[in-house]
Amino acid sequence: MMDRRSVLLSGLAWTVGAGALSLQAGCAKEAKRDLTLGMVLEPPGLDPTAGAASAIGEITLYNIYETLTKIQSDGSVQPLLAEKWETADQKTWTFHLRKDAKFHNGEPFNAETVKFAFERAAGEKSTNKDKRLFASFSGISTPDAHTVVLQGTEPNPDLPFLLGQATAIIVEPKSAGSNATAPVGTGPYVLDQWRKGASLSVKKWPEYRAADKVAIDGATFRFISDTAAQAAALLSGDVDLFARVQVARSLDQFKNDQRFQVLVGASRAKTILAMNNGRKPLDDVRVRRAISAAIDRKGVIDGAADGFGVPIGSYYVPGALGYVDTTGINPYDPEKAKLLLQEAGVKDLKLTIKLPPTPYARQGGEVIAAMLAKVGITAKLENIEWAQWLSNVYGQKDYDMTIISHVEPFDFGNFAKPEYYWNYHSEAFDALFASINQTGDPEQRARQLAEAQRLVASDAVSAYLYQPQWITVGSSKLKGVWRDMPVFVNDLSALSWS
Repeated sequence: MMDRRSVLLSGLAWTVGAGALSLQAGCAKEAKRDLTLGMVLEPPGLDPTAGAASAIGEITLYNIYETLTKIQSDGSVQPLLAEKWETADQKTWTFHLRKDAKFHNGEPFNAETVKFAFERAAGEKSTNKDKRLFASFSGISTPDAHTVVLQGTEPNPDLPFLLGQATAIIVEPKSAGSNATAPVGTGPYVLDQWRKGASLSVKKWPEYRAADKVAIDGATFRFISDTAAQAAALLSGDVDLFARVQVARSLDQFKNDQRFQVLVGASRAKTILAMNNGRKPLDDVRVRRAISAAIDRKGVIDGAADGFGVPIGSYYVPGALGYVDTTGINPYDPEKAKLLLQEAGVKDLKLTIKLPPTPYARQGGEVIAAMLAKVGITAKLENIEWAQWLSNVYGQKDYDMTIISHVEPFDFGNFAKPEYYWNYHSEAFDALFASINQTGDPEQRARQLAEAQRLVASDAVSAYLYQPQWITVGSSKLKGVWRDMPVFVNDLSALSWS
């Protein structure tokens, strides 16, 4: 039997509990509409047509800028600024544009802006890393304000995918020159604030054609390069979502915490030890093969990627059209590496490996340097910032070796670019790739791609390391998060809170 004090306490508890429930219910009605995302690297600017840094597209693609097509998590392509398209021969493509899009500055989106964007990308002064693609158009015509016809010099069955990448954004002619700091696009978000070295925020553009369907009103990208700080930011709730986060060693902690969703997805990325084929003695294929034979891919994956990777023997990844396993062409064999160096007449080889700030590169450098030392190669490690890598390595080709992950799915054609930073020149590859581009039949194309993989593996253009597996950790209440990443993008308009 309860006394009066017990009854009073019980009633008070019920009242407080009911009040709390009422408060919770009220809060539940107001769903969260902002988002904080983590990123490893800060972009050098906000114009993806001006530089190769993937971090630019991670922030701007599909958010600030839009493209004719839109790549999905599974690699499929959907309409975006183009409502539909057709081709009869994969050389001439007709794109029919939507009529309800406009730029943030009020200027209209139409066929002329598409023509301007692509001709700018192909222009003499263009620094677009896909300049070769846009230069391959022999003509761009605009039959009317909402139709664009792209005339290629050769068949390109991958064109709809390529036109969904960050390098194919449609820019507004009057503002294009200042996009690096004051971006103007047709997307659902506009730049709000950029605190250099710390964060960048965007806010929903109220005049976007489908603003009512965009659930996230504003997003802040926090730049966190330190791995311990990345985990701490997630655990504290300072970051809601972190794609490609480096928490492999503490992954179980997140998996066992109901606050989080943990996704491990595939990528189209290729992590390589790139070699300057134009610099002695790396211009000797025997030396490049020796370096490749000195490297234990599994050891690199364990040491640099915490075991999250698949070994590759060429510049191609499992799941892509025509993929063949080429890891047996230059297998791990330290004794063979020593013999190849002897054959090349190379003794006491000293090389420098320039390392961008990503953990996979810095950690991978330590692992690879130790492996090379075992075959008599001294590798000096030089840590550089991302801007230095883009300028010195990628731009000026001032390097011996570097560790880098190339993330674009359809960039095999880089081997046919004599000006590319590898300094690789092969008439055999050039002829083969030209034939690949002229082949419309998928089966024949797959066979030729397999041959191309074997060729660049045999030539040991780079030491091919692994296909990364990306870890994404986010709030369990966040919907629309990508698992697989055929391109690097944070599509804010696809996200919402439950």
